[in-house]
Amino acid sequence: MAPVKILAVDDDPAIRTLIHRYLSQQNYQVESAGDGKTALELFNKFSPDLVVLDVNLPDTTGFQLCKKMQSNTNVFVLMLTSLADEDSKLHGFKEGADDYITKPFGLVELGARVGAILKRQRLVSNSQPEGIQLGNLTIDPHGREVK
Repeated sequence: MAPVKILAVDDDPAIRTLIHRYLSQQNYQVESAGDGKTALELFNKFSPDLVVLDVNLPDTTGFQLCKKMQSNTNVFVLMLTSLADEDSKLHGFKEGADDYITKPFGLVELGARVGAILKRQRLVSNSQPEGIQLGNLTIDPHGREVK
């Protein structure tokens, strides 16, 4: 089975490095970005299974980025931010976040939340058909390709 791919997006280099190292040690394949533009480029190239996404980015918001990423895919998004008020949390869920964790955070908790989200992904993936047949075309939603 291919390693799970995670994109970590945070404008703080120390936090980004911490997340990258920790998740890599948990045997995930991790890429990271410090701004929205780089995050979208990596997202399109890397096709992550999960995005750990900060809300406050220099060129956009994590809310907007979450919405863009989920407009074409069913990627799981875990918001990781200092915005701890209820309105921000609700806004994150409204824009498509699957989970929301506030800073400061513990790496063990982050790892547990990532694991829980990915467990749901396996359950959803196992219950879905391999492909959708439309005439001569087969759509593979999991592999994101048309044959």
